[in-house]
Amino acid sequence: MHTGPGLFVLKDMYSPSRYGQTLESTNAAFQRIITRERQSATSKGDHFSASGKNDRIWNSFSKHALEDPASFVDYYSNPWLELVSEAWLGPAYKVTAQVNVVKPGGAAQDPHRDYHLGFQELDRCARFPATVHLVSQFLTLQGAVAHSDMPPQSGPTRFLPYSQTYEVGYLAWRRDEFRQYFQNNYVACPLELGDGLFFNPALFHAAGANEMVDGKEDFHRKANLLQISCGMGKAMESVDSVPIIDRCWDLMVERFNKAGGFDQELNAFVLAIADGYPFPTNLDKRPPAPSGMAPESEQDILMRGLKEGWNRQRVVEELEKMRRDSAA
Repeated sequence: MHTGPGLFVLKDMYSPSRYGQTLESTNAAFQRIITRERQSATSKGDHFSASGKNDRIWNSFSKHALEDPASFVDYYSNPWLELVSEAWLGPAYKVTAQVNVVKPGGAAQDPHRDYHLGFQELDRCARFPATVHLVSQFLTLQGAVAHSDMPPQSGPTRFLPYSQTYEVGYLAWRRDEFRQYFQNNYVACPLELGDGLFFNPALFHAAGANEMVDGKEDFHRKANLLQISCGMGKAMESVDSVPIIDRCWDLMVERFNKAGGFDQELNAFVLAIADGYPFPTNLDKRPPAPSGMAPESEQDILMRGLKEGWNRQRVVEELEKMRRDSAA
């Protein structure tokens, strides 16, 4: 990820033999959300390609939880998500997600680098020192879960291996000669349903064009895009964890009781939905715990609540109190 090619594929991360029903229910939930949002006047743009041809769900993470908590809990209880996230970002990572459905005729993206500095205009990007250009890649993990097969003609994401090692890449990716070099040298990774792909956000990449029509119906390339942030950074999207926890708490309690405690999947789910980094806070109202360096985090509260048998109302009240006490 850092000095190698910059990406890897986690084959069968969501194996259809284990997660087939979860993927089917999740895709159905996404389609209901897309249908509702399509009826609104809101434009669903793309940062690096023209809008209008594809379907996009911003903050699919929260919307999925509220639409179908059962499939959401199963989806984000995947232990591989915890393993991959902690390997690159350490503990207290924050998960956000966006759905992208690319239809035939959907154009390829322009090659680019990603958040943080990849989302700055060139003149503003140039104002950040070289140290920030280097550290930006370590604050985010980019990923995608294939929610359909992605054969070559469907336009799976294109990558320029090792390009994350180019130190001035955040200033260079917009230049015509670099874009041409990308077009001449990229590689693409075909995926199958349930595969996961993760990459360094400084890697030059671009979603490909979907040119696949089978004569009967158009082929839609579907992915749940994961953007996972280090707890010490800032995520691109705002996620309000309290409504998610409110919607999922009874399912979490059921899993806790069935397993007789925390199993690997429930632990992974808590880490995915709750903030593990308790700062910034108000240290007058929330001093460090005895013999500790920091007050409780959202994750600590959820784990304590599950162990102590709290009901849904109690856990929501505790989280809302923590937020009030954290305010200046």
